Amino acid sequence: MITRLWRGWARTDVADEYDQHYRTEVLETLQGLPGFAGARLLRRVVGDEVEFVSLTFFDDLEAVRSFAGPDHETAVVAEAARTVLTRFDHTVAHYDTSFAT
Repeated sequence: MITRLWRGWARTDVADEYDQHYRTEVLETLQGLPGFAGARLLRRVVGDEVEFVSLTFFDDLEAVRSFAGPDHETAVVAEAARTVLTRFDHTVAHYDTSFAT
């Protein structure tokens, strides 16, 4: 299993908008992909921003590419998210999952 990690930041007053975008639009896209195995969205307040950490799980890199395209290390950030986020990682990290419960 592959874990895809990405981070983005939003002002505290609009952070819930990003959270809602992730729960609806992002998950709707992901759930339609073969090889998608789940997602987690983590959030924490850091100063006057909310940091989001997105963890998405895929069966293999081919499944990741079905979402992200051939340049699978480039972040996929929809325009709706870009309008809410103050900054975000432009690349993502992929990890082989070595243990899970």
